[in-house]
Amino acid sequence: MTLETANHEYRVAADEFRLDQFLVGRDTGLTRSRLQRLIVEGQVLVNGATAKPSNKVKAGDLVSLSVPPPRPSSLVPQDIPVTVVYQDENLVVIDKPAGLAVHPGPGHPDQTLVNALLAMCPDIQGIGGELRPGIVHRLDKDTSGLMMVAKTHQAHIDLSAQIKARQTTKGYLALVEETPTPLQGKIDAPIGRHPRRRTRMAVVVGGKEARTSYKVRDRFQAYSLLELYLETGRTHQIRVHMAHIGHPLVGDTTYGHSSPLVHRHFLHAFHLAFKHPITGEPLEFRIGLPLDLAPALDELRDS
Repeated sequence: MTLETANHEYRVAADEFRLDQFLVGRDTGLTRSRLQRLIVEGQVLVNGATAKPSNKVKAGDLVSLSVPPPRPSSLVPQDIPVTVVYQDENLVVIDKPAGLAVHPGPGHPDQTLVNALLAMCPDIQGIGGELRPGIVHRLDKDTSGLMMVAKTHQAHIDLSAQIKARQTTKGYLALVEETPTPLQGKIDAPIGRHPRRRTRMAVVVGGKEARTSYKVRDRFQAYSLLELYLETGRTHQIRVHMAHIGHPLVGDTTYGHSSPLVHRHFLHAFHLAFKHPITGEPLEFRIGLPLDLAPALDELRDS
């Protein structure tokens, strides 16, 4: 497959945008840092001339963006078992197992979902970025469940835009300590980096907006099973929000406590819905609890 440079043109409608901010607002499928690099590399022109990320654009300006084909990746395809729930030439929906990081990072240079995807779908190399090919959203390493992955540049742009516009449905099952009151509600609390523990997130003044809807699906003596839906997608959002209201996830050693019931935090992405990036057809997927979580509920029901 021959990859070519993708060219885009945008007409500015209003004054006083920084160039990088203006491009972030377009449906490019690229992160702000990637767009800034392209500007610095001369791949972005304003009225035919190069510019800086901080330059202001004015109403009527023509912004031209060239996205070069991805460079060969240093990522290695690895044969890691991953359950495919749906797949076509544009996207794949997988059931990510717990314990599998989504992409390489400090402490896990390989043996990640990205390595598995490169073995399953070699053509995704470089789609949406060199280090996270195909990835449009992520799950924590120890969270299991449904994820969608783009297999083409166009699919990556469209799926990313759906997520940004909050047009996707992402539902989770979580076992928490005790029972929230009321039994159904919404947590609206901003999330940012913890002021003292920099590896953790927290509800903080001035953090990014974060909203989580929940309802109690089942109640036990000292626990409850919740169904939760994200309106935003902040790092550790469900875990932080539930701990914030006094009902941490069972087994969450970062925001709560270890538990004899499970060996990781009890959180599973069971529901995913979105529109097909090419046809616009509504797609919806649901999946049951994995084998490492389901026995905990059986034990609670029998107790």
